Amino acid sequence: MKNKISIIFAALLLPLLFSCQSLRHPAKKLSRNLIAQGQLSPEELSRFFLSQNPAFDQDYIYMLACLYYDEALCENINSDLAFAQMCLETGYLNYGNLVQPEWHNYCGLGAIDKEHPGEIFESEEVGVRAHIQHLQAYATKEEVPLVKELVDPRYNWVHKTKFVEDIFGLAGSWAADPAYGQKLDSILVKMEESTIRR
Repeated sequence: MKNKISIIFAALLLPLLFSCQSLRHPAKKLSRNLIAQGQLSPEELSRFFLSQNPAFDQDYIYMLACLYYDEALCENINSDLAFAQMCLETGYLNYGNLVQPEWHNYCGLGAIDKEHPGEIFESEEVGVRAHIQHLQAYATKEEVPLVKELVDPRYNWVHKTKFVEDIFGLAGSWAADPAYGQKLDSILVKMEESTIRR
């Protein structure tokens, strides 16, 4: 009798376990290449950001995520990577280094020292566009026409002197930090983990 009850219990329990497993969706795999299609929507990007900086204004970060998504799509740049770089460079928009929040400089563009604290852009849209264009300058060997009007003041210099394919090539070129690529990679891993739905 006990064996029959055990068999019946197991027969009822196994499908339940498998159905619970099927509810867990695997993490999205994000590309580490500069030229790639971003996988995360603006909603997913802003949700990830708020998991790291929960006190931040939700509407503002969603607006910024939409700009990153749209601007990157126009120039064939990986929006996930660009957004991760913004998180790294600004400390999740907490700043604290040379660049000031009102400058709309989300990637430390031109920020070298106190005499060269960084570029200033007139709006969020222009600041995001400059960031995307700077990545495009690194990611292309030949003259690739930009879709949007050029706003990155350092674009032509980079285009003639630098070329990298992925985040790891940004170490020693975009940033002097030899661990720069690994730092970006760790943010992308967190972004991937944030897409696991249970």
